[in-house]
Amino acid sequence: MKSTFLAALTAGGLALGAGQAFSADEITLQLKWVTQAQFAGYYVALEKGFYEEEGLDVTIKPGGPDIAPAQVLAGGGADVIVDWMPSALATREKGVPLVNIAQPFKSSGMMLTCLKENNVMSPEDFPGKTLGVWFYGNEYPFLSWMAHLGIPTDGGEDGVTVLKQGFNVDPLLQKQAACISTMTYNEYWQVIDAGIPEDALNTFKYEDEGVATLEDGLYVLEDDLAEPAFKEDMVKFVRASMKGWKWAEENPDEAAEIVLEYDDTGAQTEKHQKRMMSEVAKLTAGSNGALDPADYQRTVDVLLGGGSDPVITKEPEGAYTLEITDAALSN
Repeated sequence: MKSTFLAALTAGGLALGAGQAFSADEITLQLKWVTQAQFAGYYVALEKGFYEEEGLDVTIKPGGPDIAPAQVLAGGGADVIVDWMPSALATREKGVPLVNIAQPFKSSGMMLTCLKENNVMSPEDFPGKTLGVWFYGNEYPFLSWMAHLGIPTDGGEDGVTVLKQGFNVDPLLQKQAACISTMTYNEYWQVIDAGIPEDALNTFKYEDEGVATLEDGLYVLEDDLAEPAFKEDMVKFVRASMKGWKWAEENPDEAAEIVLEYDDTGAQTEKHQKRMMSEVAKLTAGSNGALDPADYQRTVDVLLGGGSDPVITKEPEGAYTLEITDAALSN
């Protein structure tokens, strides 16, 4: 972050003196994945001028299969990132002090999608099957779930064989796996669009199985929060971002169209993005941006409850703060 305010320091924080000109504070946001409606709130805030109204110049960097947001943040390539809490807490335990400053997503969209012909009618049918799993930090919810079920992940009749799944649905279509990882707003619909009818599928939502963990939170480095100017910018950033998210919830089709305007790859379709936005809105509904401590603790408990090989080995300390959202929501 390059702070370029020509400001007068007052008891209430940084404030512009009368008649002083300023350049907007530059903020870089690193997304967890490519430009799509999963991140609509940020693109809406950018397009609608919500960041500009807060005196911020925000750059949104798309993610991808070879981009780890936490690594980008630690390397100075971003000021704030979107990440899933399991990955963030595991990264924090390994020494990168990520801190959750806001939680736009209230619910989890993660699930396993299985072909009925593979005779997976309940989690009791997982042993002996091959299951597609995303890695690069996305494997932690799955590994925690299997640990809670007491199912080994190293194969065999009593365990599951883990297939390292690319960010596509090919393993299911090509019959390489009985089930694959999908999101309610994305890959599940890729399966449907590939011609497999919904009544030929069984789905197991992490929310329904009691092992849901928080997704798509906003994270910064702990040391940065020691800087008053950075904290002030994060308050503005979160306030504008949540304004964007609520606008997107109320105007899903228009929000999807805004996302498409920022997709330089041309890989996204209007139909898919509008459908994705309608599903994403179900996950952000109920959140004003503030992390619910009960949701946080549920996630921690799931990750700690991994038997002999839990995702995290101890109760995290300092892994989130409500200070940013408290200030953002008070104005």
